[in-house]
Amino acid sequence: MIAKNVKENYNIENLLGSKARVKILKILAKNEELSISQIIRGTKLNHSSVKYHLACLKSYNLVQEKIFGRIKIYRYKFENIRAKSLGKFIEIWEGGL
Repeated sequence: MIAKNVKENYNIENLLGSKARVKILKILAKNEELSISQIIRGTKLNHSSVKYHLACLKSYNLVQEKIFGRIKIYRYKFENIRAKSLGKFIEIWEGGL
């Protein structure tokens, strides 16, 4: 029962049901790697919201966090088949990255 509930949390509705997550996915798919400041500027979302949604996207294994001292860089994981497919969908839907 618990495993089913965990699995349900990772469904497509939960992923794409957030406008903020979609904005973050789009900007990362387009740019591949960005700092949190660049994501904030590009999406016009606040810091805590971006931080929360990046954590969600990391749990879906769509985004990777790389740490260089005090700097964190977020990278779209094109090697993940789901991320790659979603990136392609964004590209088609938006008329090209």
